[in-house]
Amino acid sequence: MSQSRIQTGTPGLDHVLRGGLAPHRLYLVEGTPGSGKTTLALKFLMAGRDVGESGLYITLSETEDELRAVTASHGLNLDGLNIYELLTEGEFAPEFEQTLLHSSEIELGETVRNVIKHVEALSPKRVVLDSLSELRLLAQNPLRYRRQILALKHFFAKCQCTVLVLDDRTADPNDLQLHSIAHGVISLEQAANDFGSERRRLRVVKMRGTKYSGGYHDFTIDHGGISVFPRLIAAEHKRDFTPQTVTTGLPKLDDLLGGGLVSGTNALLMGPAGVGKTTTAIRCMMTAMQRGEVAAYFLFDERLATLLTRSKMLNMDLQPYIDSGQLVLRQIDPAEMSPGEFANAVRWVIEQSNASFIVIDSLNAYLQAMPSDNFLILQMHELLSYLSQQGVVALLILGQHGVIGDLHSDIDISYLADTVLLLRFFEVEGLVRKSIAVIKTRTLAHERAIREFGISANGIEVGDPIRSFSGILTGAPTFYRDESTPRSLVGE
Repeated sequence: MSQSRIQTGTPGLDHVLRGGLAPHRLYLVEGTPGSGKTTLALKFLMAGRDVGESGLYITLSETEDELRAVTASHGLNLDGLNIYELLTEGEFAPEFEQTLLHSSEIELGETVRNVIKHVEALSPKRVVLDSLSELRLLAQNPLRYRRQILALKHFFAKCQCTVLVLDDRTADPNDLQLHSIAHGVISLEQAANDFGSERRRLRVVKMRGTKYSGGYHDFTIDHGGISVFPRLIAAEHKRDFTPQTVTTGLPKLDDLLGGGLVSGTNALLMGPAGVGKTTTAIRCMMTAMQRGEVAAYFLFDERLATLLTRSKMLNMDLQPYIDSGQLVLRQIDPAEMSPGEFANAVRWVIEQSNASFIVIDSLNAYLQAMPSDNFLILQMHELLSYLSQQGVVALLILGQHGVIGDLHSDIDISYLADTVLLLRFFEVEGLVRKSIAVIKTRTLAHERAIREFGISANGIEVGDPIRSFSGILTGAPTFYRDESTPRSLVGE
């Protein structure tokens, strides 16, 4: 018989838990100080309050004033919730001291009895016990500690309470006694990088009798509480669509691609800085918006104002589309954003704004600014699979080191791309020119030719196939026809 779930107050966590927590059970929330345990627990009680369930916060480590300060910093309040400070200032007075017995032998029993007394008096539906480290210290040995936690667990179950117990991991990390006792375990982690803000993530270690999304899920502590970004699993987000070939707005580029771009595929634009990758992506995106599609542009490298100014000078004014809501243009600081948060931002524009055209500019900043994330390529693979299953056209920009000659990238994701466009500089009679070629497509029979490519005040120009040169992709072409001037070059 399936049980109804109760909400935790953190929607992303409810998604990870496939609906929330089973009621009338004891759950362990563990994490180092500052990882977000208290904020998560307070939101749990507030979610109960919002549906008419009474809540009790029992604190052994923080004062009521400190808890109220935490909630006030998030713009929230504890109205309607009961807070009980288990150890008050008077209990530390000299008259409470004695020497006949070890203090822990008395204090542990008194502490547990006080917990039971307040729960019986208030009959709360939701309880938070913060934190177990104090009980562990009072118990002095693992056997007494385990017995007291088991006693509390059975008491809470009899009272039909849903309980979160918090633990700050001050004990031996190999001590898993609490894991075996608790119905479920949620682990919070935080780590500081060499540069940028700290990264936080959570993992559901166990959850008896229910399914959940395993692995690590990024989260942030924002104004209003915790925002959890569930790990993207592309297989869970399928959408029916009919693949269509759409124009880029440049007929000769369409010829190169074998007809244009195909919905549900991604295209990788590779080349050195300044060759025109961003301009080409914007031209393709403008064409999509002129068809009435909603687009999203995630900008990592360039300043937003610079991009808007430069695009307008090339007769591609983006501002009207931004004003109308047809274009979601977002400046991303990769040092402040985790991969999970970025994937969630992409999902939002597709599922909430119905975007069908996505540009990520560029992968260099996204991938290189987060070197500590060892599985970033796998996350990118999952993101591209998700975009494909949503029927989205995705353009990915990847800068290469160098200008001409032997160019290389710090990363190679060309194997993930459905289409690869290669842009290059080359020199002809003392002039710097540009070329564009399609290296591969998985959906269409693309053209094998190399075409010259130019950017002027009128926008982008793509020339006819270059027949008079060889070695263009090396940056040192050879003119091999007996003609006085090169043929098929744009911008003459």
